[in-house]
Amino acid sequence: MRVLGVDPGLTRCGVGVVEGVAGRPLRMAAVGVIRTPADAETAQRLVEIERGIDGWLDAHRPEAVAVERVFSQHNVRTVMGTAQASAVALLCAARRGLPVALHTPSEVKAAVTGTGRADKAQVGAMVTRLLRLDAPPRPADAADALALAICHIWRAPALNRLQQAHQAVRAARTPRSRKGTVR
Repeated sequence: MRVLGVDPGLTRCGVGVVEGVAGRPLRMAAVGVIRTPADAETAQRLVEIERGIDGWLDAHRPEAVAVERVFSQHNVRTVMGTAQASAVALLCAARRGLPVALHTPSEVKAAVTGTGRADKAQVGAMVTRLLRLDAPPRPADAADALALAICHIWRAPALNRLQQAHQAVRAARTPRSRKGTVR
C-alpha cells in the first residue's frame, strides 16, 4: 500500500509518502513541506496548497490519503487555517476517487510511539527508526506527515474489517420482501 500523509497547515503543510503493509518493514518514498507566505491572502495560500498536493498526487500515485483530523485549540485562527488546509487535501483526494482517512493526533502518536501523549521529538525519533532514516525529517510537519501515513498503513486493515462487519450487520437487519428487494 502506498499512502500520502498530510499534516495540514496554511504556512507549512507537511506531506509524506510511505509504502508497505502492516507487519512488514515500511519504506519512505518521499517527504516534504508545501509552504505558503504568511502575508499572502488566505484564498491564494489555499490555491498554492492545492497545487502542491495535486503535484504530490501526480508524482507519487498513492492508493490512499491520510490527513490529520483537526482538533480544537485555544487559537481559533490557527484552527481555521488548519481546517481549511485539511479541506483542500480532502478535496484533492476526492477528485481522484482516492480513499481518505482522518486520524487524530493522539491516534497517530499512539500508533507510532505507543503513547498518545508523545511529543514531537518522540514522534520524529520513531518515524526515523521505523523508516530506517539517517535523521528525523525536518521540519516536524514533514515527520508528522510520515507518521500519519504509517498510522494509516497499520490501522487500515483493522478499520476495513470493522467497516465490513458493520455493513454485514446493517444488511442482516434490513428487511427484505419475498422477491429479494429492500422495502
